[in-house]
Formats: sequence, C-alpha cells, structure tokens
Amino acid sequence: MTLSIFYFLSFLAILSALMVVVSKNPIHSVLYLIITFFAIAGHYVLLNAQFLAAVHVIVYAGAIMVLFLYVIMMLNLNAEVEPHKSVWLKSAATVAGGTLMVVLVGALRTSASVGSPLPADANIGLIKTLGKTLYKDFMLPFEISSILFLAAMVGAVMLGKKETK
Repeated sequence: MTLSIFYFLSFLAILSALMVVVSKNPIHSVLYLIITFFAIAGHYVLLNAQFLAAVHVIVYAGAIMVLFLYVIMMLNLNAEVEPHKSVWLKSAATVAGGTLMVVLVGALRTSASVGSPLPADANIGLIKTLGKTLYKDFMLPFEISSILFLAAMVGAVMLGKKETK
C-alpha cells in the first residue's frame, strides 16, 4: 500500500513539475507548483516526518505560493508586451538544460550504488519527538529565541506606528 502511494505521489510530483515548465499561463504554473509542493509533503509523511510536511505546506504552499500568485497578478503579464527570445537563445537554453540533466543523472547513478544508509529510529520525524528534544535538551536556547522574537515584534510595531504630534 505504501509503495503504491509513493509511486502515485512521485508520478504526481513529476507530472505537475513538468506542467509548471510547459504551461504558457503563469497562473496555471503557480497552481501546478502548489500541487508539486503538496506531493512532496506527501513524501515527507511517508518518511514519517509529519512536522517537516506541515512546515513545508505552511511555508511553501501557503506563504510563498500566495506571494508568487500576488506578484504575477500585479505584474499583469501580456503576450504583446513580453519580449520574444531568439532561436539561438532557446537552443542554447535547451543544450544547457540537457547538460544539467546529464550531470544530475550521472550523480544519481553513482550515489545510488553506494548502498543503503544505517537504519534510523522510527520516531525521529514525529512532532512528539521534536517537542521532547526541544523542551528537554534545548530549553534555554528555545526560550532565548522566543524573547528575541518578542523583542523583534515589539520593534516592528514601534517602527510601523504612525507618529502623532
């Protein structure tokens, strides 16, 4: 069951990543990128890293993709205004992309033959384990960073406050 979910998420991630590149509409590209991020978050869940999956969805699919979508809508891209690239530049980009793909495939082939890593603890990616480690081993740095964040929030409010005379 887990293997079929892995293959489905991998197929979805690769297909939507290809659609990001191939899509002519920038809004559709952003939406396909969001699907890619959710598929990668599904891989994190399969690897028993629920915290990493949640942070990935919140940061990437939530914040950054909304920012991209907002910027694309504010730019108001039109096909008439967009500069057209020459055939020479397009072919040079294709050769550079193909070369990068060959290098990545070669690197993956050599890394796959190294062998499997040592077995890890099954509870290493759980939020419960992260919380225990954070509040047991790193209590002082955690509290100092919370005071630092509080001081940064107060400073941002004070800088953003309108002066009255």
